[in-house]
Amino acid sequence: MELLKTVKRAPLAWRMQPGNLEEFIGQPHLLGRGKPLREAIESDSIVSLILYGPPGTGKTALAHIIAGRTRARFIALNAVTSGIGDIKEALREARSAEKAILFIDEIHRFNKLQQDALLPDVENGIVTLIGASTQNPFFSIIPALSSRSMIFQFFPLTESEIKTLLERALKDRDNGLGEYDIKLEGDAEDFVASMSEGDARRALNALEMGFLMLKSAGRSVFDLQLAREVLQKKSLYYSEDEHYDTISAFIKSMRGGDPDAALYWLAKMIEAGEDPLFIARRTVICASEDVGNADPRALEVAVAAFHAVESIGMPEGRIPLAQAAIYIAMAPKSNSSLKGIDNALSIVREERLSPVPAHLKSANYKGAGRLGSGAGYKYPHNFKGHYTDQQYMTNNKIFFFPSDQGYEKIFKKRLSKRRSR
Repeated sequence: MELLKTVKRAPLAWRMQPGNLEEFIGQPHLLGRGKPLREAIESDSIVSLILYGPPGTGKTALAHIIAGRTRARFIALNAVTSGIGDIKEALREARSAEKAILFIDEIHRFNKLQQDALLPDVENGIVTLIGASTQNPFFSIIPALSSRSMIFQFFPLTESEIKTLLERALKDRDNGLGEYDIKLEGDAEDFVASMSEGDARRALNALEMGFLMLKSAGRSVFDLQLAREVLQKKSLYYSEDEHYDTISAFIKSMRGGDPDAALYWLAKMIEAGEDPLFIARRTVICASEDVGNADPRALEVAVAAFHAVESIGMPEGRIPLAQAAIYIAMAPKSNSSLKGIDNALSIVREERLSPVPAHLKSANYKGAGRLGSGAGYKYPHNFKGHYTDQQYMTNNKIFFFPSDQGYEKIFKKRLSKRRSR
């Protein structure tokens, strides 16, 4: 690794990988002094680990630090380029060693069969597994493997940590850009640190790209204009768990009546390339589940937004999606429809089914009268107010409890009179 770091042809981000824990930037909750993971690494007593988090947060770098410290044989695979044959060969090598660590980068890319192949040797302690993943292991790693591993979550680096890395790269004469005397202006550094979204690799790649442009132009000042050129668009990390977490935040923001938060999470999903029809479907569900009859128009707006997105596509579809999100967030709320159907389903599933009362049965077939079907039914439209008392269930039960919100106030008043009879 040290040899590779000094090869100037290697990317700056690779050359600037930390050589030890003292050089490692970020993840203080895992690698601060006295933390269990740090102590396990320093004492060369690690167990199987899965390190997961966004790109550029130090997962692979930490694995290389472990490789430099351990007395075990260190075997590395990349799941992108490795197949079942590579896994078997790595495990054969591990069995021939007194102690072995198998590092698998991008382990979430292994399918179930490939992950299953690792299980016996991990379980028997023949090999210690270190897996690095950008995907939540509870979604992407088979339970049998994840349950036998300690799982550590890496978080995006702070802007301060990114700046530390940039400044280190500018000063390092062996592996960085120290010999070129590049000046990184403060506002340019702030911009790179912000736009990198906590991804150290992205920040160092931007610095390197800017350096190459400066070198070509015979300049030495990395200013804000150059920073904007090399980082033209923010890169959004949007893994499978981000997909679930962001849609959850979007729905909960609408439910909680915060249109600004709803628009923020909507914008994040749009910018990350989320399927707009998925967003629209969840919006329809929220309109019915969380607004319901407190404002029936919320469902109309949401369904209209769904059809609009389906018809016009993106980017114009962002407008009806935003309109629906704002309407739902600002509408009065009630979940009485959800609770009502769930109450009824519970009774249907758990209790003996009630027969249909004879007067409600269909009389639209020959011979129905001989069975008494439909006899005694009162047609409500023949009565004042288009309503008359009659039994609609054999065993009267109450499932629907209207709220005091919006239109449901009217329902509550009307039902109160009827149920009191």
